[in-house]
Amino acid sequence: MCKIDPKIDIAFKKLFGVEGNKDLLISLINSMLSAKDKVSDIVLKNPYNLPDYLSGKLSILDIKAEDKNGRRYNVEMQILGHDDYGLRTLFYLAKAFTEQIGNGGQYRSLNKTVAINIVDFDFFEEDKDESTDKSYTEDKKIQKKKKDDKIKIYHREIVLMDAKTHVRYPQLDYFSIHFVELPNYKAEKPKTMLECWMTFLNKASEFNIDELSEELKTEEIIKAQQELTKMNFNEKEREHYDRQQILLMDEHARLETAKNKGKIEGKVEGKIEGKIEIAKKMINKGLDNETIAEFTDLELTLIEQIRQEL
Repeated sequence: MCKIDPKIDIAFKKLFGVEGNKDLLISLINSMLSAKDKVSDIVLKNPYNLPDYLSGKLSILDIKAEDKNGRRYNVEMQILGHDDYGLRTLFYLAKAFTEQIGNGGQYRSLNKTVAINIVDFDFFEEDKDESTDKSYTEDKKIQKKKKDDKIKIYHREIVLMDAKTHVRYPQLDYFSIHFVELPNYKAEKPKTMLECWMTFLNKASEFNIDELSEELKTEEIIKAQQELTKMNFNEKEREHYDRQQILLMDEHARLETAKNKGKIEGKVEGKIEGKIEIAKKMINKGLDNETIAEFTDLELTLIEQIRQEL
């Protein structure tokens, strides 16, 4: 059984961000792209190497790559969410795009830039309808239907398009952001390569290489599992890995506590609402406040307030 979690950023970078594993990175990228956009080869712009990590030059453990057509890719694994993550994504996407030309460069030399964000949290939170912007009315209806149907989207591509016609124009089609939300994928048997990679990232630390399901016995997944199993960390790398793992466990514990608290508060609120409904019926039957309090355990002041509102 593998002990290393590939979702931890340094393990992710050592697995997908080295020359010997470019085939794994290509497979991961292609699993999200359309057939016409798939890549056959890439050049790593910031390959992982130990000296750079030890010297502090690799402060951000993302993966930058470029294909033979000049398109840029920025691949990142993020285990903890924060309020500014969307802005951070846009900042690094814009930075990767503008870095293609220096002073005096030509705009026509710019190529498409693709951000791939694999996150271990619910970034879009479609179940939480907090937006009051009228322009999102149609999207809200779609989201409500998906919520009612218990559908969770695990892969989204965000692009520039006409807000009314949804047309994408070639002269503006230079940005693409892929979001893969790992917690939203629940299927037991993956059917696509992206689902295989999501299963691997979610459960690789539990897998035994000899016990992979038939669906996961692809050349890429087998190699990734083997690479992860033999991966070694030096002292500084292990310190970073352990620190990130603790943060991850703490966050999961916090979310579970909040979830359980919400359930308890919901049950309490439900009980009070039930008692209030009983109190209303008793008031309508002509019973006095003291009798209602005896049967419902509600405060006399609350019962009187209910009586005044009827």
